[in-house]
Amino acid sequence: MTEQLIENQLTKRYAVGIEFCGTRFKGWQTQQAGVRSIQETIEKVLSKIADEPIILHGAGRTDAGVHATNMIAHFDTTAIRPERGWLMGANSQLPKDIALQWIQEMDMDFHARFKACARRYRYVVYNAPHRPALFYGQVTHAYYALNVEKMILAAKKFEGTHNFESFRAAACQSNQPVRHVKHCRLFQHGQFLVLDIQADGFLHHMVRNIMGCLLEIGQGMYDVEHIDAIFAAEDRKAAGITAPPDGLYFIHAEYPEQFQLPKRPLGPAWLNLPD
Repeated sequence: MTEQLIENQLTKRYAVGIEFCGTRFKGWQTQQAGVRSIQETIEKVLSKIADEPIILHGAGRTDAGVHATNMIAHFDTTAIRPERGWLMGANSQLPKDIALQWIQEMDMDFHARFKACARRYRYVVYNAPHRPALFYGQVTHAYYALNVEKMILAAKKFEGTHNFESFRAAACQSNQPVRHVKHCRLFQHGQFLVLDIQADGFLHHMVRNIMGCLLEIGQGMYDVEHIDAIFAAEDRKAAGITAPPDGLYFIHAEYPEQFQLPKRPLGPAWLNLPD
């Protein structure tokens, strides 16, 4: 009992902000042996630095091919290292498509997943006749003409509290499909269309299914009011395509002010467009 008490007193909790390109990974969550995940890759590096096993807890889970500009995670350790040592040591060993952006010691009552009040994503579409080479794997290419005005109106339909049964994957493990969306807005910047959505939580494929619906509306396949019928159906078959993972970014998680986590831009210049 005494040894356990001493260990608890020595244990520190750190929050980290992680940027990653998910193209070469099968998502955030650790999976079976031989499957590359973001979580396991970072855990192995941090465990080397700590010289003890490290378990990383993320604010959310991303699918295969999905990216993040500021995924919040935390880990506990008894290792004594300066924050700069954690940061520089990890980034020197991580693959080039994963980087820790910051690290900060936290109170033990902080939890990256359970203390998050909201999560925010952005989905980026490159709308042009020819596919981009420099943005390969980082945006979704829509080569066809889109009615952006209709898409902007349709995006507003997702705001508020709704049953998102029609917008979640069949494999979704959430107990219930009701979510509150604080904002869902689409804006255009040149050839880029960016969907910005924040909610108290997200279902499996929820953002990708919303984007798929907006793309179909933009092509003239449905009217804006068709979204009401999709909600009413409460059936995934009533909605349209699941948009590719390439254009999806986890950009932020909201926490109570008491935790005072670092504020960061939403991503690179072409993603960090006006709110």
